[in-house]
Amino acid sequence: MRQVKDKTRIVITGVGLAAPNGDNMAEFRSALLDGESGIGMFDTRYMPPVPAGVCKFDQYRHQTKKEARRGTRAGSISIYCANEAVEDAGVDLDEADRSRVGVFIGITEHGNVETENEVYNLAQYDNDVKFWTHHHNPRTVANNPAGEVTLNLNITGPHLCLGAACAAGNIGLIYGSQMLTLGEVDMAMAGGVSESIHTFGIFASFNSQNALAMHDDPTKASRPFDIDRNGIVVSEGGCVYILERLDDALARGARIYAEIAGYAHNSDATDFVLPNPATQAACMRLALERAGMKPEQVDIINTHGTGTGQGDQQECMAIRDVFTGDKKPYVNNTKSLIGHTMGAAGALELAGNIPSFDDGQVHPTINLDNIDPECNLENFVIDKPAHAGHVESIMNNSFGMLGINSVVIAKRFVS
Repeated sequence: MRQVKDKTRIVITGVGLAAPNGDNMAEFRSALLDGESGIGMFDTRYMPPVPAGVCKFDQYRHQTKKEARRGTRAGSISIYCANEAVEDAGVDLDEADRSRVGVFIGITEHGNVETENEVYNLAQYDNDVKFWTHHHNPRTVANNPAGEVTLNLNITGPHLCLGAACAAGNIGLIYGSQMLTLGEVDMAMAGGVSESIHTFGIFASFNSQNALAMHDDPTKASRPFDIDRNGIVVSEGGCVYILERLDDALARGARIYAEIAGYAHNSDATDFVLPNPATQAACMRLALERAGMKPEQVDIINTHGTGTGQGDQQECMAIRDVFTGDKKPYVNNTKSLIGHTMGAAGALELAGNIPSFDDGQVHPTINLDNIDPECNLENFVIDKPAHAGHVESIMNNSFGMLGINSVVIAKRFVS
């Protein structure tokens, strides 16, 4: 058997996802390349219908109806994605040491959906607390989605949810990679999830900030970097990866999608909501440094761009600051097609780009009809896929409220 000296290399061997326009990698990638939006109109409490991304995965494929009723929507998304990732990786958990498997799920928030529903339902019974469900506490604890995965798959290794706003999907990948490097686990189920659309509060809050996207045609509502953008399209979704150390993956003959080359996360320390391009740029540079790469070695940047005015402009300012050389990477945006999947965004958007290592294509950004001059980056891929040929690396940006920034760099696996 081949000997692998470097046990610190972390690779992706499985992907399970649920997106508004696809329930697996093949469907998702096909929709992205075809420019197929997953956004439709969605009914929420106390407001007119709003554009949103709704996942259509089979909720009962990996859990019973009783288990789903007892648990949460975020838990169901996590369970679906984790099971699909295990199957995709060809992992037989019956032959694995389940105490050496970790579950690390990034989340934007958790418990809002369940609490809003309980308060609403209680009002139908004159606020008599005897009608408050006894499932409330396990549903709303912050570790719920990851904990539901461990219950479903009988995982006895460590689990936790990582609250990192809209940077959470990347943070899940970062934490899983670190736990493998430290030797705390031998396999990590890592990524991010969001059930955000099932709380009216997120729509109402963005609306009060004049940051909720509206459009007569919901498929055109999510338009990051466009001069006519008017806010965020909120979506649900999830993506869980199987991460392994390279020697373990090779030993079991696993297919390897990509290698986690580098990553970083930092804090703006400047504002609750408004981003700081200087610290975003610093985050990109640190990820590049840890990957042992120069900016000109990046082939694709998947932008965070959410469709807010300053947010889009500040990210583009940071990208221009880092990528100053003659060779410019291709730039795209996945949220234009699926909306903002919040805690899932980083993990899900990376999954939409990983197939570029095989097919050499860069999926397009849609709804970018009139680019904001402040967002006019070179090599923006618009409307149709770009044929990049040989893709070696992808930089995945994910930034969130309270000034949390995250960057993950994936590269083509080379033994």
